[in-house]
Amino acid sequence: MLLHLFFSLFMFLTLIDNGNAGVTSSFIRNEFPAVDIPLENEVFAVPKGYNAPQQVHITQGDYEGKAVIVSWVTPDKPGSSEVRYGLSKGKYDFTAKGSFTNYTFYTYKSGYIHKCFLNGLQYDTKYYYEIGNGDSARNFWFETPPKVDPDASYTFGIIGDLGQTYNSLSTLQHYMNSGAKSVLFVGDLSYADRYKYHDVGVRWDSWGRFVEPSTAYQPWIWNTGNHEIEYMPYMGEVTMFKSYLYRYPTPYQASNSTSPLWYSIRRASAHIIVLSTYSPFVKYTPQWKWLREEFKNVDREKTPWLIVLMHVPIYNSNVAHFMEGESMRSVFEAWFIEHKVDVIFAGHVHAYERSYRISNIHFNISSGDPYPVPDKTAPVYITVGDGGNKEGLAARFRDPQPDYSAFRESSYGHSTLEIKNRTHAFYHWNRNDDGKKVKIDSFVLHNLYWGQNHQQRKSNQNRLRSLILNRASTAQL
Repeated sequence: MLLHLFFSLFMFLTLIDNGNAGVTSSFIRNEFPAVDIPLENEVFAVPKGYNAPQQVHITQGDYEGKAVIVSWVTPDKPGSSEVRYGLSKGKYDFTAKGSFTNYTFYTYKSGYIHKCFLNGLQYDTKYYYEIGNGDSARNFWFETPPKVDPDASYTFGIIGDLGQTYNSLSTLQHYMNSGAKSVLFVGDLSYADRYKYHDVGVRWDSWGRFVEPSTAYQPWIWNTGNHEIEYMPYMGEVTMFKSYLYRYPTPYQASNSTSPLWYSIRRASAHIIVLSTYSPFVKYTPQWKWLREEFKNVDREKTPWLIVLMHVPIYNSNVAHFMEGESMRSVFEAWFIEHKVDVIFAGHVHAYERSYRISNIHFNISSGDPYPVPDKTAPVYITVGDGGNKEGLAARFRDPQPDYSAFRESSYGHSTLEIKNRTHAFYHWNRNDDGKKVKIDSFVLHNLYWGQNHQQRKSNQNRLRSLILNRASTAQL
């Protein structure tokens, strides 16, 4: 009885700390139809000029944020793989030479996919860059992050399961007005695999042009979902992640990963770990061994914020994909808590949900509490699989709402995480509401490492101060 009372009080205090408790939104959505935008729409327009570069996108190119990878496609012939860049618009003092490749998928043959590595960049600097030649040259810019520092402020956007519908366009446009500097993308990019034969490649091309207004100007940190697998034996295509791996490079080697599908970067005051839900991750697999070593490289004195990206959510109370993340939870949850991961972002479920800080690490086959319990040392789990793809919304939540679920709504939108300093960040989920961006769910995220360690250091400082004063007082006597 006493234990039950203590648990109830603990849960109540936890709910107060996290804002409104257990909310299932009653918002009635007025979304666009969940159909892909027609290919002739202007959002897929091919840039003017013969063989002009298209589908331009950048991502972080190294571990510390002083490099970028620029990638693009030339449709007709290879052209140049060179990037000209500098600190002033139209004045390019530096040149980097890249490489190109292409691939086939059934009868589809891709354009020439270019990749160029720009390194030795200055922190917190705006760079202008140019690709292509002559009348077909195109110009863009990007900003590097601030120097890796515990108090560096930075704003991330979080998007998942985007696709290329009118709902996707609404999400993308709202995000581009958010003020965020970089996207943490939690998987399922183009949904091209919902097409067949030649059209699979065509819809990868259209998606690359669709997101270019953002991806050409700021880095998207990529992660894969089930729609990138593209295992299609009926077409003779059995190489998993083929289209994705050709088109979207990641800086995996910088974090000593053996695969582009899982890797890690540092950016401003955050250490970001990208995990692959659809690659082997159980004990002794390459991903498991890499993550074990990567946690040793996390330095919370330099990067206090520890963020993990995955595709399938570990905690989910939607009917769609319920319990699909249980196997990854059983393997990695204890590590997440041991290393004080602050927040874990996932997608897959086409709805939004945020959890309280809870864990389920004490249960085993013979003993322990089999249900998630409040745990102030655990991450917050956030599902942002609401980008807007043609599969539509996951509209059915399980009833009753479980105790671990703080807020949930079946709508389209995106999130922002505004890191202020080493101890606090502001989080918002923004609904696409009839053409307007509306902040619906928000809270202050407290850093697990510095919040706890700060109190301990403050206590130690007080004891030291008292000891010094006592010694001084004794010396005077």
